[in-house]
This record gives sequence, structure tokens and C-alpha cells, in this order.
Amino acid sequence: MAERRRALVERRKALGFTQESLAQDLGVDRSTVARWESGKVDPQDWQRPTLAKVLRVTLIELDSLLYTAVAPTPTRDESGPVIAPEYDDEIEALDLARRVSASDVGKETLERLELTFHDLAIKYPTVAPQELLGQVRKYALYVAKLMDAKKTLAEHRQLLVIGGWFSLLGATLHIDLNQQDAATARLRTAMTLAQHAENSEIQAWCFETDAWRVLTDGDYSKAAELSSTAQQLAPAGSSVEIQSLAQQGRAFARLGQSTETYAVIDRVQALSAAMGTPDRPEHHFQYDPAKSLAYAATTLAWLGDPAAEAYAREVISRLSPSEDVSKWPRRAASAHIDLALSLVATNRLDEACDSAQRAMLSGRVAPSNHWRALEVVKAVEMRKISDARDLREVYEGMRLQIAPSSD
Repeated sequence: MAERRRALVERRKALGFTQESLAQDLGVDRSTVARWESGKVDPQDWQRPTLAKVLRVTLIELDSLLYTAVAPTPTRDESGPVIAPEYDDEIEALDLARRVSASDVGKETLERLELTFHDLAIKYPTVAPQELLGQVRKYALYVAKLMDAKKTLAEHRQLLVIGGWFSLLGATLHIDLNQQDAATARLRTAMTLAQHAENSEIQAWCFETDAWRVLTDGDYSKAAELSSTAQQLAPAGSSVEIQSLAQQGRAFARLGQSTETYAVIDRVQALSAAMGTPDRPEHHFQYDPAKSLAYAATTLAWLGDPAAEAYAREVISRLSPSEDVSKWPRRAASAHIDLALSLVATNRLDEACDSAQRAMLSGRVAPSNHWRALEVVKAVEMRKISDARDLREVYEGMRLQIAPSSD
């Protein structure tokens, strides 16, 4: 059931609108406003700018009204400078640094926001998405508050870039949680900010991230198309160039285009080897050779290539997961699913069930990746072995949980 958008309702009432009067200003029916507020539907793309203008918020703030339970505070206090959306220790520290500078924004505030984004992107592989999303929302909303602050043109552009990164990370987390409408809205915001900042890297990441979203939804041709667009926008030799190429290879594998898939695997491995290992390889938006290995395991498993087994086992060996599956990094769980799929293809069903079960019990499989585990479950069920029932029960139990982030 859709969740009522209390923040949107509160904002409307704070401005003195009824549903009827807001609908009149927007040129829509009252029932349309009611459906927006009930959470049953989202405003159309062409309606969002007008809705934001009437509600006196930015597009980023509009996303917050639509996808958070609490309404953001007004962009500017009439008696003073921009205020923070939440008064926790981190935001208060950022706000104090901003207030003591000559600008309403300031170099130190921007630098600390950049560092915060990188810290959150580094946490991505190990922190549950619903937990990380709360932090991303907080800082994205704070960036939105700064958009109307007094600042230089250079600071404005830098703020657009920072806002784009936070929106992009938020979109990724929404995808992990299968919150497709919210993911689409945040991707749209990230793209808009990146276009205004003329930042081709973030634009490329938006297309790559959307490619993963539609791939998980089964639209493999669209995923390949979006990945190709991402490559055209990506700076040469960048992480997003490699990741979007890898995403295209995954789409080719799902389409059964083996020749194209093998060619992409070779290119990804060559490009990632040339890039070397970054200082913080766990950063979600930085590619590294270890990610290339995990990517190859998944792609080959989808092709049904027996070589996937060796790649998956190598990923598991490198990550050295402990016996406590709850402490596994995300890629360890994914590698166990890849291994299980490969073992099913070679009819080693007992071992496949064990590998898949360990992955699902780890709590490290995101909702957006449940379909990958389900492929193994269905393949085992088709063989009509005794372990199939147990594997299905583990899968159904996993579906009831909120799992951590996916790739």
C-alpha cells in the first residue's frame, strides 16, 4: 500500500492551500493532488517544475517532500541565513563553519560536504541501504538549503556537483531497496544538476545507474542502450567508462549475445588493469581490478560459461569471508550466487544449494538482487531434488528482510 506523503500535505497547508486551490493553481483536478498526497501516483515530469514553483521549493526539496516523511524547513529564514534541515552534531558543525566565513556557503563547507559524500560512498558496500539512505537524505537536503544562499559562481557550480553526487548515491540506494519511483526521481535530479554544472562524469553515472535499474527489471535491450550512452558521456579512462562498459556486457549476457559479451569482458579487464588499484577501492564510484573479477564471474555465470566457477571461487577466496555470514562484504554474497548458478549448470546441485543458501542467509543480498537468487532456486526446483523445498524456504525468508546494498 502506498504511504501517505505527510511532508507534501504539511507544505501545502503551511502555504495556505487546500487541495482544491492548489489544483486550481496547477491546472489539474483536485483528485490529482489527492492521489499525489496519498502516494498512489507521482507528479509527471512536466508537472514537477510548476509544482515546485507553487510550493516555493527547489526540485531537490520537492523530491524530499515526495519521498520523506517529514517536510523540509523553508529554504531561507526571513530574518537570517539558510538553516539546516536537522540539528544534529554533524549538520551543526557544517553550519557553524559556513556562518563564520565571508560567504553564506564558504570553501570549508563545500570541502567538508565533498568529504562526507566520499565517506558515504565508501560505506556503500557494507552499510545497509536503508541506514545509509537516511544519511544521504540529510545531506542532500542540506545542499538544497544552500542552493539559495549567497555564494560565488564557482561555489554555485561546486554545490551543483556535490548535490548531483548525493542525488546519484541516493538513487542507487533506492534501486537497492526496489523503490523505483524514488530512484527515478533522484536520478532525474542528479542529471539536472550535472547538466547545469556541465559535469559529464555524473551524467554518465546517471545513465549507467539507470542501466542497472532497468536490467534488474528485465529490460536488457534498454540496459545495453543506456550503457552505451553512458560510455559516450564518460571521460576517457574514468571509472564510469569501465563500469558502463561492464554494465553493457551484463546486458549482452542476459540477451545471450556471447560474442559481444566476451569482447566486453576482455576490454573491461584491460581497462581496469591499466587503471590500477585506487586508494579507496571500496568507494562505490571507483572501479578497480577486484570489481572486474567479480563482474566477470557474474557475466560468465549468466552466459552459462563453466569458467564462471573459477572466477566466483577466486572472488570468494580474495574476500576471505568469515564463518559469520552476517559479516560478509556484499561481493562475497554475490559471488556465492554466481557460484551456485555455475554449479547448477554442471549439475552439482547439492553444492549449488549450499552456496546459494549461504548467500541468502548472510543478509548481504539486496532486494534488487533477490531475482538473482530466485534464478538459482527455480533451477534447483526444476531438478526436483529434496533440497529444493529448504532452499525455497530460505529464499522466502530473505524476501521478508531488508538487505544491504547491491552492485
